Amino acid sequence: MTALARLEDHGDHAVVINMNSTRRGALSPDLYQAIARAVNLAEESRIRAILLTSEGGFFCAGGDLNVLIDRRELSEEQRRGKVDELHSLVRGLRAAPVPVVAAVEGGAAGAGVSLALAADLIVAEQGVKFTAAYVKAGLVPDGGLTSALARMLPRPLAMEMCLLARPVTAERLAALGAVNSVVPAAEVLQTAQDLVAALVSGPPDAQRVIRHLVATAYEERETAQLDAERDAMARAAGGAEAGEGIAAFLEKRLPNFGSEKGDI
Repeated sequence: MTALARLEDHGDHAVVINMNSTRRGALSPDLYQAIARAVNLAEESRIRAILLTSEGGFFCAGGDLNVLIDRRELSEEQRRGKVDELHSLVRGLRAAPVPVVAAVEGGAAGAGVSLALAADLIVAEQGVKFTAAYVKAGLVPDGGLTSALARMLPRPLAMEMCLLARPVTAERLAALGAVNSVVPAAEVLQTAQDLVAALVSGPPDAQRVIRHLVATAYEERETAQLDAERDAMARAAGGAEAGEGIAAFLEKRLPNFGSEKGDI
């Protein structure tokens, strides 16, 4: 049986490739497994980033409606469990110990948008569309989509996407700061790989703390966040990474944070 996703270990980063090209990258058990394995692999100190990408010209079309038709025969409790499988992936990506980069080619729809927005950095192909068309099938968003949209976009645009199922282009999302880079199709993967390379060369402990601070900032009150930043900065200032980073700055050289390159 042909695999619908695979995980590649590049030594210093992990790559998850969605290979379900005949279904426009629809969610599959193989993709769930590959993402879960990548998050687990990221617990190893040598892994410094996770890259989400695809083959076949489309990032991810979300849930397969044929599968959802079959789920109508399940109990509500059983259907809740199936949704929780997706939510576990999203939680895993958001809680991963390393930054996550998404390379969106062709477009993203439904839960595919959720997966893309679960990443920390997003590179998208020019002209591609992000679509949340659940309402057309009498369904509602899942995968943390409403939470992600509320954090990143103005309320009217989030409503437009979810209530009217109107696609939003990568360019419009980039103008609002929800997508980092919009590039020609031939440059998407390389641009994403360049971001991964930049992350791999950075200070891993500082990146891990920064990622956590930014994530919690959306939920914490300002006073609590100030305390969290204070404690994190006090620890970082006495650490080896700060010692190397400050010395490199003063000596006008590039810092060496001890990244170990694997085979790419």
